[in-house]
Amino acid sequence: MQLEFPGAGSAIDGAFQPYAAQGLVLGRVAIAQRDRYRLYTEAGELPAEASGALWYRTANRAAMPVVGDWVAARVAGPEQAIVEAVLPRRTCFSRRAAGRREEEQPIAANIDLVFLVCGLDGDFNPRRLERYLALANESGAEPVVVLNKADVCEDLAARVAETAAVAGAAPIVTSSARHAQGLDGLTAFLGPGRTVALLGSSGVGKSTIVNRIVGEERLRTREVRESDSRGRHTTTHRELVPLPRGGALIDTPGMRELQLWAGQDSVDETFAEIADAAAGCRYRDCSHSGERGCAVEAALAGGTITAERWAGYRKLLGEARRHELLADPLAAQERKRWIKRIHKAQRRNYKLRE
Repeated sequence: MQLEFPGAGSAIDGAFQPYAAQGLVLGRVAIAQRDRYRLYTEAGELPAEASGALWYRTANRAAMPVVGDWVAARVAGPEQAIVEAVLPRRTCFSRRAAGRREEEQPIAANIDLVFLVCGLDGDFNPRRLERYLALANESGAEPVVVLNKADVCEDLAARVAETAAVAGAAPIVTSSARHAQGLDGLTAFLGPGRTVALLGSSGVGKSTIVNRIVGEERLRTREVRESDSRGRHTTTHRELVPLPRGGALIDTPGMRELQLWAGQDSVDETFAEIADAAAGCRYRDCSHSGERGCAVEAALAGGTITAERWAGYRKLLGEARRHELLADPLAAQERKRWIKRIHKAQRRNYKLRE
């Protein structure tokens, strides 16, 4: 099965035109494993590798092809293609790579929606969901929270309410992929030209959801451990799966380590009630730790903001600020200087009014 062509849209078609004039073909990365790829093209599925020129021109590893990327490739034979260029990405879901260096690790590119799959067993964790939501907001794709394994949940209504408290405007869908229940709520988001990535921990049922939607056992699945509801990494690589009615799903391995690759704006969007309260503080540089007229402390005291949400916000905000500082130290320092100048001017205005 191939992806619909033309399926990239006018923006991608326009970006590809210069490469078409060179005799290259448009392809989409279905699988990326180290330096080897599998592409969907008009000529069919082709194994591929990156050209030496692409490696030379690319600024960093994060800009090399990932699953979901549209690429310009040269067909080198009946069973081989060479990727010459990666077309501009509309969206990209990334996390911070493991290790001490501040490096981006893209998970999937050119996705329209992100299904954030949570298992309603021992895996359920609202704080982890907040992290996923922040990364989804940073990616540019729209998040949808999927509460899977509803058949093993003793109090579904309570879990949905707990999820709604952190999901913000993101839709919430409950399902039991194992028993093929609630999948209509997911297929409603699918359609021609739309790409949806499934993200979540190991064992939450991502591959089972893909198999149910596709209508065949396309991806291998395994049972989770009963002791802790942890999965065992059945999915070992990311894969783009075309859908019979158009569009595509991207299945991903479970991510137990999810370091933040997002800025403060994405964190504020995830914790909208805290950002809204902070806008009402008397001082713009309020640290929410004892200043007069602090709206956040008032909201905490009144129960509008819970202690759990406040702790989660402070943790992710600290990571976001660290990311901004390390990713672009000069820009971060300039931003701090401007903020200090604005705060000084505001304090002078307050004093004059008082």
